[in-house]
Amino acid sequence: MFNLFKKVLGKTNDAIKDVAPIKRKIIPKEEFEDILLEADVHYDLVERILESLPEKINKIQAFNSLISVFQYKADFKESDAKPFVEMIIGVNGAGKTTTISKLAYHYQQEGKKVILGAGDTFRAAAIEQLTRWADKLNIPIIATQQGHDPSAVVFDTIASAKAKDFDNIIIDTAGRLHTQANLSEELKKMIRIAQKAQDGAPHRKILILDGTQGSSSINQAKAFNDMIGIDGIIITKLDGTAKGGSVLSIADELKMPIFYIGTGEQPKDLIKFKANEYINTILDEIFI
Repeated sequence: MFNLFKKVLGKTNDAIKDVAPIKRKIIPKEEFEDILLEADVHYDLVERILESLPEKINKIQAFNSLISVFQYKADFKESDAKPFVEMIIGVNGAGKTTTISKLAYHYQQEGKKVILGAGDTFRAAAIEQLTRWADKLNIPIIATQQGHDPSAVVFDTIASAKAKDFDNIIIDTAGRLHTQANLSEELKKMIRIAQKAQDGAPHRKILILDGTQGSSSINQAKAFNDMIGIDGIIITKLDGTAKGGSVLSIADELKMPIFYIGTGEQPKDLIKFKANEYINTILDEIFI
């Protein structure tokens, strides 16, 4: 697990080495500020992190200051419901479809029966891509044609899962934020239909955030949260960017559970987010 965080934050740590090429036991506060800004931590947050720190900082002080960003009450909304319904939200290009395949694979490895619902009926490519992943993982999928009502997909997926005793349902959704009013109504209808098909569904609404997008991903998250209420986050593409510090900004701004981090393109490339390991991976590049 620890090495996986190192893999994900590889480019971020390379950027940190440009600012602090030599590891030391103590670094100046000003240098720590430069490191955080280089890693794409939001400026206002950097200033707050530095407030409680002395002019010379050791690793324990740095850790305590950074971990405080994650000290908010996060409701992970675990449930014994069967089937357990998750709706996956996010803009196009954030890595939604790939993340759905990773979640499905993760549940498969736990011995659970999984079914997918291709609820992004706006884009034909989304239906095709999700169907390819379902075939690859040997997982059933409920899909329809482009342009059809996604709420019908939601209902049919849940009905099929209940009839065949599935454990987990993962439903894709459209992500066209530029037609926000349409998308908002569509998502609300999908949620209403899910609740009619099964009490309490969807049990989790998970937002997929592109870790390379920095503050724009935070604005997306706020927009989706205002629309339908988001239960937690999965962050993608951190392995391809030097902006690994954006996780701190995302946590600080949104105060939501971060469920997983994507670590690559394959179904196995998903790890549970652990704040202490995330922070230690960064600090190990700075301090002896």
